[in-house]
Amino acid sequence: MRNQFRLGIDAGGTFTDFILANRDGSVQLFKAPSTPQDGTLAIRAGLAQIADATGRTPADIIANCDLCINGTTVALNALIERTGVKVGLLCTEGHEDSLEIRLGHKEEGHRYDAHYPPAHMLVPRHLRRPIAGRILSDGCEHSPLDERAIHDAIDYFRAEGVEAVAISFVWSVRNPSHEKRAAELVRAALPGVFVCTGNEVFPQIREYTRTSTTVVNAYLSPVMGRYVERIDALFEELGAQQPVRYFQSNGGLAPGNVMRDRAVNAINSGPASAPQAGLSVARPFGIDNVITVDMGGTSFDITLTNAGRTNFSKDVDFLRQRIGVPMIQVETLGAGGGSIAYLDEFGMLQVGPRSAGSKPGPVCYGKGGTEPTVTDANLALGYLPDGALLGGTIRLNRQAALDAIRQKIADPLGISIERAAFGITTLVNLNMVNGIRRVSIERGHDPRDFALIGAGGAAGMHVVRLAEEIGIHTVLIPKVASGLCAFGQILSDVRYDQLTTLPMRLDAEHVDLGQLNRAMADLRQQGLANLRDDGFGDETTSCHYTLEMRYLGQIHECSVELKEHQLDEAGLAALCESFHSLHKTLYSYSEKGSPVELVNLECSVIGHLPRPPQPELQGPANPPAPVPNSLRPMLFSADGDWQSTAVFNGNRLLPGQTVQGPCVIEEDTTNIVVPPGWQATLEPSATYRVTCCA
Repeated sequence: MRNQFRLGIDAGGTFTDFILANRDGSVQLFKAPSTPQDGTLAIRAGLAQIADATGRTPADIIANCDLCINGTTVALNALIERTGVKVGLLCTEGHEDSLEIRLGHKEEGHRYDAHYPPAHMLVPRHLRRPIAGRILSDGCEHSPLDERAIHDAIDYFRAEGVEAVAISFVWSVRNPSHEKRAAELVRAALPGVFVCTGNEVFPQIREYTRTSTTVVNAYLSPVMGRYVERIDALFEELGAQQPVRYFQSNGGLAPGNVMRDRAVNAINSGPASAPQAGLSVARPFGIDNVITVDMGGTSFDITLTNAGRTNFSKDVDFLRQRIGVPMIQVETLGAGGGSIAYLDEFGMLQVGPRSAGSKPGPVCYGKGGTEPTVTDANLALGYLPDGALLGGTIRLNRQAALDAIRQKIADPLGISIERAAFGITTLVNLNMVNGIRRVSIERGHDPRDFALIGAGGAAGMHVVRLAEEIGIHTVLIPKVASGLCAFGQILSDVRYDQLTTLPMRLDAEHVDLGQLNRAMADLRQQGLANLRDDGFGDETTSCHYTLEMRYLGQIHECSVELKEHQLDEAGLAALCESFHSLHKTLYSYSEKGSPVELVNLECSVIGHLPRPPQPELQGPANPPAPVPNSLRPMLFSADGDWQSTAVFNGNRLLPGQTVQGPCVIEEDTTNIVVPPGWQATLEPSATYRVTCCA
C-alpha cells in the first residue's frame, strides 16, 4: 500500500459494507443501510461512521486511500426488477425472433412443463428491426448492408424513445464491418443514445448467446453509467487520489469508464469478490482449495476455488437471460436468515426461496412479520439470545418466534416446537449442502479436499453443520465474515478479458500454429494496452489463456487453461492431453483417438496491485483457558435434550485460545455455533479455525 488506507465498499440489497484496511495491518468493518435510490447516501453514511471511529474527516480518509473499490448490485437489481432502459435491436433479417426461440431451450427442471411461462423479453418484438445484408462464416460478404433499413430503424427508435441500441449481426465475429457501420450510423443520428455491438461485447460464436449478451449490456449500461457518474463525482469531491475501481463479475477491478460501457460485466459484482477473500483467509493455513459460502438475510452464495483458481461460468442463463461473458461461478440459493418456513400443498415442510427480507423481516423482529423464518428457528433453538439488539434498533423476541413456529409448523404437523425449529434449520442446511454439491461434485471436485469458508451475517450459525454433512473437516470463519465481499475487493487486481473466435482443428494435419499464436498475441496486446492506460507497467502484469475445446462433432466445449504465450508442437500435444484429462474428469470418459477442435480463445490480462498487509492479532504466547461470558440453554439435535451451553464474547478471546463445542461465539456482526464434536481456535490472522475433534 502506498497510502495509509484502502477502502472496499460492497453495496448489497439491505446493507452496504465497508472494509477499511490500514497500512499497519488492522482491518475495520462498518455497515450502513443501503440506499438503492442513490448509492452515494449509503456511502456518505458509512464514511461518517468511519470518521467517528478514526477521528478523521471523510475527505481526509479518502485523500489518504491508495484505492477505493466499489462492488454494487445496481446492474443485478435492474435485471431482477426490470428497471433497465428501453432497448432497440438491429439484427440480421430473418433473425428477429432468435431471442424468443432461445435455441428451443427451457431451463433445467422445466423442460417438459408446458405451463412454464416464457422468459421476459428485454426488447419487445416491435423494437427488433431486421436489417438486410449478410456475412458468411468465412468472413466474406454475401450481400451488402442495407443502410436504408438502418435509417428507417433509427427513425422508429427515435419516435419510440429508445435509450439504448444493441446491434448483433450473424457472423460478425468473423467480419465486424457491418456492425461497425451500423453503429456509426446510429451514433451519428442518435447522439444521446447508448450503442453497443455484439462484436464489442461478446466476440465469440453462437448468435443467440451473442445477441442476448449484447441486449443485456444495452439494457443495463445506461443505468450503470448514471450510478458510476454519481459515485465518481462523490469521490472526486472528497479528494480521491485515484479513480474509483469497480468490481467485475470476472473477479477483477475496472475503472468507471469501462463499467459504463460494459454493465453486463457487473451483474455478479458483489459475490464475485468472495473467492479472493476466501483464499486470503485460507492462505495462512497453507490451504488453496476453498469453498466460500456467504449467507445473508435472503440468499446463500457459493463459490469454489481449486488450487488457487476459481470456477468460472460462460454461456449460462442468468435470471433467464443468456449471458456469454466469463463470470465467476456463483451458485445462489434462496436460503438466508429471512427465508420463510411453510407447509406446502402436500403438508411437507419447506424453507425458502421466499424471504421475509428486512421489511417486515422475521417474526422475532417485531416489525409485522407473521411467517416463521430461519432466524426465528435459530432464536428458538437458543443460538441467538432472547432480547439481543440487532443493528442497534431491533430487539429479538424469542416468544414471538416460538408462537409463530407453533402456529404455522408444529401444531399442523403434530410435533413439538423444538422439533419443528430443528427441522427448519436442518432443511435449510440440506438445501445449502445441495448447492455446495453442485459447484463441487458436479464439476469433478471432491468437497472433502477443501476448506469451507463462512461469510455473511447468518453463515456462522450453519456453516459447521454444512461441513459435517458434506464431509469437510476444516471450517474457517474470519472476524470480518459479515463483510467478507468488501474484504475481498481490497485484495483484488485489475483484470481485462479479451475474447475471440478461432475455429480450428488441432490435429497435425489441420492446425495452423502460426495463426493461433498470432491470435493469442493480439489478445494479449489488447489487454496490455488497456492496463497501460490504467497506469500499469509490463512488470506488474500477467496473463493466461483459456481455450474452449471439444471433440469434433460435439456441441459443447471444455475450457482448458494455458499459461504459455506461444505454442509449438510439443505444447500443442500437452494442450490436447490436458483437454482429454479434463473431459474425463467432467464426463468420466475421454476419446484420445478422436480429433480435437478449438472453438473460442480468451486471454485474461491482469494488472497486479500491492496487497494490504494481513491482519494479525497480538496476544500472549501462552494464553489462559478461555472463560465463557454466560451460559444459555441450546438444542443440538431433534431428539436430544436442552444443554446449558457456554457463550463466549469474541472480543474477549485471545489468539491461540480454543473453545470446545457445544458453544457459541458472539461477534459484533455474527454468531458462530460450534456444535458437539467440534472445536474453534482463534488464530493470529483474526480467523476462527473450526475443526472436528470427535
